[in-house]
Amino acid sequence: MDDAIRHAAEALQVAALAEWLPTDSLLGARLAERLAVFDGLWAAPGSPYKSFDGMLGGIEFARRNDRPFLGTCGGFQYALIECARNVLGIKDADSAENNPKAEAIIISPADCRVPGKGDRPKLFGPVPGIRISPGSRLHRFYGKDVVSEEFYCSYVVNPQFEGGIVDAGFAIAARDERGEIRAVESPAHRFFLATLFQPQLSSRPNQPHPVIVEFLRAAGNSKTQSLANERLAGRKIRTEVS
Repeated sequence: MDDAIRHAAEALQVAALAEWLPTDSLLGARLAERLAVFDGLWAAPGSPYKSFDGMLGGIEFARRNDRPFLGTCGGFQYALIECARNVLGIKDADSAENNPKAEAIIISPADCRVPGKGDRPKLFGPVPGIRISPGSRLHRFYGKDVVSEEFYCSYVVNPQFEGGIVDAGFAIAARDERGEIRAVESPAHRFFLATLFQPQLSSRPNQPHPVIVEFLRAAGNSKTQSLANERLAGRKIRTEVS
């Protein structure tokens, strides 16, 4: 991930500093204070996470505060769990990986035509035929209708939850050849995108992944807007004092 961010930063000719935050550091009343200093938040792969609640708390902060957000692989899965719990009110929404006996399974085991070998996950390596939804932001990022992307996971969206995703205000941004959901986005946010695939795996020097480039661009715009707001606030204070 660090390399992918560096590739995108070099393409945009900006400086980008990435900091890893353990999920168990995102618990308690100081979560907002801890995350407020970041211009963008990336929910990285790595499920099951050390803190289930910490991961959900970080995603909720990004969603509620319109902070540029990218979730990949496990981050995609937990973005949908957070959506189900806090937007749709399905308080017991969960992943089969985290709690296979949960009544509301949002993320279920993958049922792939070609299962992974040995310890590999069921969705492994480059997968062609990822169809990008016309009119989506993701389509604008790629400039293509169909792409190939790298996967490393064994869990996917429970198809019974697809209606819930739409009801919560999210749009399906990509599907695979069988019609299964591979990316979602929020039209109501400046940048809120979650992908089951991992764009960081195919990023290369001089060939940064377009999703990461646009995430970094959105984070830079968020920082610019914050600085502008601070300057406006400063002018207002001086006007009142004078």
